[in-house]
Amino acid sequence: MSATHVGSAWSCTVRLVVEDDRALAPATADLHALLDRVDAAASRFRTDSALSVANARAGRPTPVPRLLVELVAAALQAAAQTEGAVDPTLGLAVQRLGYDRDIADVVADDPAPLTATPSPGRWRAVKLHREAGLLTVPVGTALDLGATAKAWTADRAAAELAARYGTGVLVELGGDLAVAGHRPGGWVVRVAERAGQPGQLVLLEQGGLCTSTTTIRAWRRGGRAVHHLINPATGEPAAGVWRTASVAAASALAANTASTAAIVRSADALERLTAQNLAARLVAQDGAIVTTAGWPVQTEELAA
Repeated sequence: MSATHVGSAWSCTVRLVVEDDRALAPATADLHALLDRVDAAASRFRTDSALSVANARAGRPTPVPRLLVELVAAALQAAAQTEGAVDPTLGLAVQRLGYDRDIADVVADDPAPLTATPSPGRWRAVKLHREAGLLTVPVGTALDLGATAKAWTADRAAAELAARYGTGVLVELGGDLAVAGHRPGGWVVRVAERAGQPGQLVLLEQGGLCTSTTTIRAWRRGGRAVHHLINPATGEPAAGVWRTASVAAASALAANTASTAAIVRSADALERLTAQNLAARLVAQDGAIVTTAGWPVQTEELAA
C-alpha cells in the first residue's frame, strides 16, 4: 500500500510517495537529510554554504565538497544544452532584482529601482576541476543553482530511495518531480500552474516532469512586476509568449532544463521542444494551452 509524506523545505512543498508504506518513515528522514546537505552546499542565502564561499572568492580557485561539484556540473551541462538560456551565473542579476534572500522574505513591493545585469555567455568562464574539487566563479558574477538544483536533487533522491528500500518512489520539490522504481500502472500526476489550482491529470511512468512558471516567486520592484526566471541576454525577468511550461523527460533535470529554457526562449520554444522530441505543455500569457506530441496521456481534465 502506498503512503505519502508532505512537508516543506527551500520555501517550497516537498512531497514523497512510496509504494511500500513501510518505507515511508525512513525514506522521509533520508530525503530531508539530503535536502539539508544540498542546502549546506548550494544555498545562496546562507553565508556559510560552500556556494556562498566560492561566490565570495570569485576569480580564485576554491575547494568545494563533492556534492557542490556535482550540482555545478549539472548546471553547466544545462547551460551547454540550452546554449546559455539556462545560465547559472545569474546570481547577481536576481539579487539586483530584489531576490537576495529567501523568497518568503522578499519585499512584495520594493520601491528601489530595477537594475538589469545582462550576462550572456558568462557560464563559459566558470572553471570546475571535478577531480580536484576546485571551483572558480568568474569575477563580476555569482552562481545561482536555483534553475537546476531542485530537479537534480529530486532525481538523486528518487533513485537512491527506490534502490535503498526496493519500492516505487515519487519525489516532488516545488514542481520538480522525479519517479524511480516500480509502480504498477505508473503515477498519476496533476499538472497545474499553482499547487491546488485546477489542472490536468496525466500519467507518468518514468523519468521526471517539471513545471517552470512566471506566476509564482514573483514580486514588484521599482513599480514593475518581476519574477525569478531571468533572461541572461537582458538580465531582466523573461518576458514573452509563455507564462508556464511543463515538460516530461528522462529525468527531472532534463525536464526542468527544457521547461526553464522554454520560458526564456519564448517564441521558438515550441519548435525547439518539438525538434528535441520532448513532451511539453505550454500555457500562453492569455491562458491558451498548447501541447507537443507525446505529452503524457490525459486521464482527466479537472473542473475549475
